[in-house]
Amino acid sequence: MARPDPRLFTVSIMLIIPAIDLKDGKCVRLRQGLMEDSTVYGDDPLAMAARWVDAGARRLHLVDLNGAFEGKPMNGEVVTAIARQYPELPIQIGGGIRTIEIIEHYLDAGVSYLIIGTKAVKEPEFVTEVCRQFPGRIIVGLDAVNGLVATDGWAEVSDIQASELAKRFEQDGVESIVYTDISRDGMMQGVNVEATVAMAEASSIPVIASGGITNMDDIHQLKAVAGVGILGAITGKAIYEGSLDVTQAQQFCDE
Repeated sequence: MARPDPRLFTVSIMLIIPAIDLKDGKCVRLRQGLMEDSTVYGDDPLAMAARWVDAGARRLHLVDLNGAFEGKPMNGEVVTAIARQYPELPIQIGGGIRTIEIIEHYLDAGVSYLIIGTKAVKEPEFVTEVCRQFPGRIIVGLDAVNGLVATDGWAEVSDIQASELAKRFEQDGVESIVYTDISRDGMMQGVNVEATVAMAEASSIPVIASGGITNMDDIHQLKAVAGVGILGAITGKAIYEGSLDVTQAQQFCDE
């Protein structure tokens, strides 16, 4: 059965979703996905999760950066520790999720949503299969350069349009799409609102914006167009460097 089109409803609350990117067990942020261009923001991911929960975050976005390149979980123990510390908090995890066994492992650990990225591009039928097995738990991560999907930790750029791939998953029951404009990621240049809206309008799947969110101006712009199907906004560098306050941003979205 086809999912109802979220654009038929008013998006009343947009989520501000703090990102915790994991590299070698530490919290880092990359610039444009480059592993060699990383900044370490903390040695204790569990303490970082507590910081954002205390600030009022209602969902966390975890990324296993090592896993994205290795094709298998490399920071799984940290992810499990955070999920067990906050059993009522929705947590989404991406990076190296390419088998059903990995999905089952994370779900057993208490993770709410699994983000399928590279595998979704290379084997879209895998998304169909896992959506059927784990309904409501699968997110597709579409990371794009000039509208074209990138894979393998952003190391490879395909010839597939992100919006066309979104349509491919429309009937599968995907919970949402995390759409990242790689050119903006970690650059503090502002979110690509136009591309995010285009992605939301391309299918009936709710979209979570990612990449470039810098300050409240970006949150204002996204909230103004949230009715097209924008579920939330992932923010990383801005909240770590203080140009965006999680509490203030979520309170604004709640108004």
